[in-house]
Amino acid sequence: MKSDAGVGLDVKRGGAPMGAVLLALAAAVLTPLPAQAQLFGDNEARRAILDLRQRYQTLTEEQARTRSSMLELQNQIDSLRSELAKSRGREEQLSRDMAEMQQRQKDLARAVEERGSSAARPSSSAANGEEAEAAAGGKEKAEFDAALNHFRKGDYARAQTAFRAFVRNRPQSSMKTSALFWLGNSDYAQRNYRSAMANFRAVVAQAPDHERAPEALLSIANCQTELKETAAARATLEQLVAKYPRTEAAQAARDRLARLK
Repeated sequence: MKSDAGVGLDVKRGGAPMGAVLLALAAAVLTPLPAQAQLFGDNEARRAILDLRQRYQTLTEEQARTRSSMLELQNQIDSLRSELAKSRGREEQLSRDMAEMQQRQKDLARAVEERGSSAARPSSSAANGEEAEAAAGGKEKAEFDAALNHFRKGDYARAQTAFRAFVRNRPQSSMKTSALFWLGNSDYAQRNYRSAMANFRAVVAQAPDHERAPEALLSIANCQTELKETAAARATLEQLVAKYPRTEAAQAARDRLARLK
């Protein structure tokens, strides 16, 4: 009984300390909960910040790529504008070249009309000029006239073939020099400037006193101009003025020399 009473006394006395222990345990259990909640909130905030940073970096990279694309597009636009300007310049130059070529063809045609008829009239100057050459008559004259008619019609390829055949087949003909001259003109009309110069030079070399010789020199200068050989063209024009000063070709040469300076 005594021992039981003692035990009971201990329990009764220990009731207050046990309650305190229980309260302490409860506090210990409950106390960390706000810290864990705070920890979870910090992690979410960190993840949100990292996500924002990633989005910002992605946006920055996209903006950089956009700027690069815009710059490349602007460069392409500038390049296209430059090419368009050059194309317009080439078109304008081509138009001028075409107009000049058409005018020269008209001049050639007019010269043929004005002088070609001389091939049908005989003359006392048998050594020089197409007047005496036209008196040759017969098949030779018919071949020459046929070739000249091709030229008059603007069929320069057939005229070239016909005059070349005449020069080859009739090397002793008195009309050979005229055939060489018109062969050169046929070449020139087809922009075969090197071949044209060779034929015009043959006229001057083989018959320097022929009435076509001054025109042949002027035509050589024309070919050199077309080939952008300005210095050579100037030298040829000066040679023409010095050698045939009283001719129409020499006057034309003087005018061109004034423009070349």
